[in-house]
Amino acid sequence: QVQLVESGGGVVQAGGSLRLSCGASGRTFNRYDMGWFRQAPGKEREFVARINWSGLVRDYADSVKGRFTISRENSRNMVVLQMNSLKGEDTAVYYCAADETLITPRARYWGQGTQVTVSS
Repeated sequence: QVQLVESGGGVVQAGGSLRLSCGASGRTFNRYDMGWFRQAPGKEREFVARINWSGLVRDYADSVKGRFTISRENSRNMVVLQMNSLKGEDTAVYYCAADETLITPRARYWGQGTQVTVSS
């Protein structure tokens, strides 16, 4: 069982930056692939970024490539999403996800979400 808690959301002006963190419970964090998804009002949840258990494989949605960076600190049971050059269309609730296999929208474990609002 893994419990995930996101933090770091807030309101930021367009062009600004935010750093989202996701802390995980359990002593087997380094066995899990981790990812971030987001859901804007009236839209389906969409993939943002994922990182494999070792941190050596990372994948991003085209809409965030070059602006967002996902990383993990296995010693701290944490995964981070650094978001730069934020745009209005990045406004959404951001969710952290974990799974023992490739992260997909059907991931086994989810956090409660953190709101990111980008103002113009």
